[in-house]
Parts: sequence; C-alpha cells; structure tokens
Amino acid sequence: MSWSNFTVTRLRNALIRPLLLVVTCSAALMSATTMAEEKPSFEQYLQQVKQQAVAQGIAAHTVDQAFANVEFKKRSVKLDRNQPEKRQTLDTYLPKRVPQWKIDKARKLYKENYQLLSKIGDEFGVQPRFIVALWGNETNFGTYTGNFDIISALATLAYDGRREAFFRKELIAALSILDEGHIDLPKFQGSWAGAMGQTQFMPSSFLAYAVDYDGDGRKDIWGTQEDVFASIANYLKQAGWNNDLTWGRQVKLPEGFDVSLTGLKTKKSLAEWQALGVRRYDMSNLPTRDIQASIVLPDDAQGRAYLAYGNYDVLMDWNRSYYFVTSVGYLSDRIAYPSVFKAQ
Repeated sequence: MSWSNFTVTRLRNALIRPLLLVVTCSAALMSATTMAEEKPSFEQYLQQVKQQAVAQGIAAHTVDQAFANVEFKKRSVKLDRNQPEKRQTLDTYLPKRVPQWKIDKARKLYKENYQLLSKIGDEFGVQPRFIVALWGNETNFGTYTGNFDIISALATLAYDGRREAFFRKELIAALSILDEGHIDLPKFQGSWAGAMGQTQFMPSSFLAYAVDYDGDGRKDIWGTQEDVFASIANYLKQAGWNNDLTWGRQVKLPEGFDVSLTGLKTKKSLAEWQALGVRRYDMSNLPTRDIQASIVLPDDAQGRAYLAYGNYDVLMDWNRSYYFVTSVGYLSDRIAYPSVFKAQ
C-alpha cells in the first residue's frame, strides 16, 4: 500500500468509527426506549386485567369496586425479591417455629374444639391433630392472617413481572372470590403475596378447596371456625391424605448409608428399609406394616433423617418445604403425645 493510500485509509477509519459508535449507541438507546414503551404503566396494566376479568365472566361492578383503590405495594415487591437466605438447620428452626408456648396453645385449642374437629375429621378422613397443626403453623391459630390488601398485593406482583403469569392468575381468582360474595372488600386482606385467611390459601386454592361448612353461603376462612377447619381438611383429603397413617417419623440411618436412596421419589417398603439398616430414632425396629415410604434428609447426611409416609407428600403439596412439613408433623405429634413424647 502506498503512503497516500495508507493515509486515506486511516482518515476513512477515523471518520467511520465514530459514526459506527453513534449508530450503535443510537440503536441501543432506541431498543431500550422501545422496551420501556412496551411495558405499560401500572394503571394501563390494571385496565388489561380488568378487561380480562370481565371477559371471563366476573361482574363489571365487582371489578370496578375491587380496583377502585388499588395501590402499587413496593413492600410486596421487596419481600418477594428478598426471601430469607440465612442458613438454618432443623435444630435451630424447630425451636423457633414450634416453641413450647405454641405446643401448649395447640393442645388447649385442640381440647376446646375437639367435638367440631372430630366431626370434621371423620367426615373428611383427616386426623384432627393435623388440622390444628396446620392452623397453628400458618397463622398462629388464626391470630395473624396478614394486613395487606389482597387485590393490591397480587396486582403489584403480577405487574412487577417476576412471576407475572402466576400472580395474574391468582388476581383473577381473587376477583372471583369477591364476585361470589365470600368476603367483603374492606376485609379482603392477607399476606404480602396474596395468601389469605386462617388457612393462608392462595386464591386459586380457595376456589379449589375452601368449604362452606356452616352453610351460610360463604366460604369464610377468615372468621368462621367451621369453615377454617373443614377447608384445611378438604385440602388434605383432595391431595390424597390417608387417615390410617401418620406423616412420618425420625429415624437413624446406618453408617455408610447410600444417600442416593434418599428423596421423595424413592419409595420402599418398611421391610426393605429395615433390611438396609434403617431404625427408629430409639434404635428399635421399624413397624411391620406394609407401607411404602421414603427417606428424607431436610438438611444433609449429617442432619436429621425422616421416614416419610404418603401423608408427608400431601403436606409437601401444601407447602413445598421440608422444614415446614417437619414443623407441622412435629406439632401434630406433640398434640397427640403430650406426656410421653420422644424427641424428634
């Protein structure tokens, strides 16, 4: 290349590169602007939801009233994005989740409501102690059900977009609950994520499992004890509860146990687990009943081990947390065996 050609090339590149940079930056800016323009405002999003709700058969006046005072709840977004990350073990979790005062309260309320609990338990095929244990672990026996406006919380989380499809579906379900007249709008409150009442059902679970046990035309999981207990029992029944079984038991694993056999997907008979060296917590033999069960390690191989029966899977359907399920089972055992209880 001649000196003159080299000079021309350098001059051309010096002119073109800034132009390319400008074009690239402009394109990126236009793309970002387009994306910003594509996301509607919160108010525009609510209009879309309102149209969808009416199209799905919810009365227009119900929709208008429900959205009249809706607010974007920044706290719901913050809580959704900042779930607890602190590492716990069952040894630290259970004493905080199920302290002695809660056990005492559970036993007291179990006795006070025994007649109603027994009736519902017989009708739905669910041991009453599990109804009380879920009630206690979800809302401290109905004393704290949340003070977030349900429509605002769900609308906020749907609009935020992290789980838009899920929360939009729950928002439409919440509007259906209002439309059916189960709760008055001023009382329609719950958790930051939209869980409601003494059972902490999400709206879709309410529509699927809530029960009007007292026959007053409302499925009142907020304030009617009969409906609360029956709704919990109905959920468990529909999820496959077996009234002939408990939830599980803490066990001891032999040294060198193959941890690849753990987890709810692996089912073996009690006789098979016995042959593999699994024993009750006090090192006695496992029951001789013909039951399929799994070995669950909520922490790790050095932590607690549980023999999980079919009802354990049902409780996982309620809340997919080994810790939550263990706390419910633990409290139910403390209700059933107040005086002769072997540590979990």
